[in-house]
Formats: sequence, C-alpha cells, structure tokens
Amino acid sequence: MSRPAQADISTNQEYRLLEHIDRLSRHKEGRRAVHIHLSKLKSENRRDHHLRIAASTFENQVKSFEGQLFRLANQDLFFVYRDVDPVEMDEAVMRLRYLFTDDPLVQDADDDDQFSTWYDLERQYQDLHSVVQALYDEVQKRQKRLAQIAGTGGPAGGKPPINPHRLGELIDIIAKADLSNLLRRQAVFAILTTQAPQPLFRELFISIGDLQKLVLPNYDILANRWLFQYLTETLDKRMLAMLTRNDDPAISNSFSLNLNVSTILSKEFMTFDASLKAGARGTIVIELQMLDVYADIAAFTFARDFAKERGYRLCLDGLNELTLPIIDREKLGIDLVKLQWKSNMGDERIPEKKNKIKEMVERTGKAKVIMCHVDNEDALRFGHSIGIAMYQGRFIDQLVAPRNAANRLR
Repeated sequence: MSRPAQADISTNQEYRLLEHIDRLSRHKEGRRAVHIHLSKLKSENRRDHHLRIAASTFENQVKSFEGQLFRLANQDLFFVYRDVDPVEMDEAVMRLRYLFTDDPLVQDADDDDQFSTWYDLERQYQDLHSVVQALYDEVQKRQKRLAQIAGTGGPAGGKPPINPHRLGELIDIIAKADLSNLLRRQAVFAILTTQAPQPLFRELFISIGDLQKLVLPNYDILANRWLFQYLTETLDKRMLAMLTRNDDPAISNSFSLNLNVSTILSKEFMTFDASLKAGARGTIVIELQMLDVYADIAAFTFARDFAKERGYRLCLDGLNELTLPIIDREKLGIDLVKLQWKSNMGDERIPEKKNKIKEMVERTGKAKVIMCHVDNEDALRFGHSIGIAMYQGRFIDQLVAPRNAANRLR
C-alpha cells in the first residue's frame, strides 16, 4: 500500500484516520465509530458554514479526549470514540440531521439510513478498516488526477474551479465595476383572499449566475466553497457600498438585504447605516440565514442587538417545515421568518403534516411568517389554508405582473 511522504502526513486526514484504525487493531474493546456522509448531501448544503457547524457537534467529546474527529477530503466526517454515552451520541447525530432537514438525503432516509453509518470495532473492525482503506485509496487517486490536470493545463471537460488568483481578479473587478445591471429585486406581498396583493418590501440581491457569465464565464465560482464564502462576504459589502451611493428613490426604503452576520459588524455596514435618511431604517429588513445565526450565536446576539437598536427589522431565512418547530422566534429576537414552500407540504394524504405546520405557524405568529419559493398556485392555496398572509416567489411575480402593467397604462 502506497502512503504519502512524511511531510504530507499532517495534511492528509485519510492517512491519519487509517493510521488510527490500524493502531486500534489490538485495542478494539469498547470503541465505536460513526461515519457522517456529508459528501452525499446536495452541494448547496455543503458550504463552509454547514461543515463548520457539523464538525462542532463533536467538539465536547474531542476536548475531553473521549474521541477523535477526522474531516475528510470529500467533506465526510469520521468520529472514532470510546466511553461516550450512546444517548449522547444519538442526540449529537440527530442535531446534525436537523441542520440538513431540507436535503433529500435526510428527507428520503426512511429505513435505509444514508446519512450515517455506525461501527462497533469489536464486531465490525474489518468492515470499518475496509471502508477507511477505500477512502484513503480514493483520495490518493484524486491527488494523482489533480497532478495530471495541473500538468496538462486544465480538466478534460467542464469549467475549472476558480482559484485564489482568479478570485483576486474577480474581487478587483467587483470593486470597480458598475454592478447595478446585476441587481435583482423580488417583492414580498401581502395577499389576502378578499384584497388585491399589496407589496410590503423588495428583497435586493446580486445575481451570482449573471455575475459569473459577465466576469468569469470560463470558471466555476461555486466549486471552491472557501473562496465562494469569501466572495459572498465581498458582495455583501459591495452591495452596501452601492446602496450608500444610491440616488434611486425606488430603493431608498422598504427593502430587504440578505447579509452575513459578520457583515452587520463591518465598517461598510456602519457607513451604509450613517447614509440613511431619518425613518428609513424602520422600513428595512435584514435577512439572516439560520445556519449563519447558529454558527456563532454570540456574534449573532451582538449584531441583532445593534441592528434592532438602530431600528432595523430582522428576518430569519432558510426555514422549512422541519426546522420551523425548533425555532423560538420571540426568544431569538427575530421579527419575521421565511418558510420555504415544498410541494410535499401540501400532500392531502398526510393531513397530520398540514395540521402540524399550521400549529407551528400559529405559534410563530401568522403575521410574522413569509412563505417563500412560491412557484405555483398550490403554494398560495396551502398558505392561505394555514393562515399565512405574506408571500414571495416567481408565481407571485407572475400574478401581479398583469396588474402592474394595467396600472402603467392608465
């Protein structure tokens, strides 16, 4: 079996895991392992903040020397442990499942658990060793392929991932370019059955897809999760700079921005805040992703208190019917929440699901819930049936477009 040179060992988690399992061949008593298959999740659920939160799940056991955590190149986690309460481990993995409840890997698990694999080393040592050996062999093959790619100048097909040099070029372009053509707006509407839709505020965002086509069409800016995270933080600040210099009365108030928690604590946000006219803050909503909030709850609390003291409203984005029950909106200090529409929410064959969602909406506050990703009439009909009055999505845009056109012709 070929293994890396000594200089590479510290950076090769697969090598360290294989070495660890080899050492345990004579010390299997009471030892267990769990393999978390994060690599099987959809790519949008495997970004940096997701992986950071997932790894922190086992932090207490690692600190108390009850186990060792390995973060593999394919983004899987392997936790090998001893003398940990089985209930405690079950709860830890269940918390991980809650983070990814909108992913098909978790939703479609049923009796066939594709999210995690458990091993008892006393009974399943050879099975575990075979799996770890295969993971090590795979990463070795991948490294050889990458070396070949580097030698030939690029992959055989598809777009190469963006690298730090190209990211630097992209950020330089973003800093100088007029991004107003990439600015998109999508309104949140109040829709009651007896009244015409009323716009409440418009979400402002920069289209990542259009940015890539315009600036770096030959590179995949989503491929490297670390660089993409840095890019989104840069875009946050660029958006704030655009709004600070904005002279368009149509986006001077009643809008929302989807920001990172760290952005609210940046000097760019302070400059943006200082540029606002009196009374404008009360019409602006700051949208935060649930995973970003829970990644650093102390930073969120500080940012929340600052934003609310200045008069902004806060909205928690990224919720679904499974995560809504575990969020206490009032205790979290959030004004609004966004509930993502999924077609299976309205399955009439499972009436208890609808009743549970309705109960959670009522607990959260019917006037505080926005149903987003509304792409068909079923979503609107379902939302009305459980008491939701605020909506956002392509179907709503299409619904109000003829009305807006008629008003312009008057």
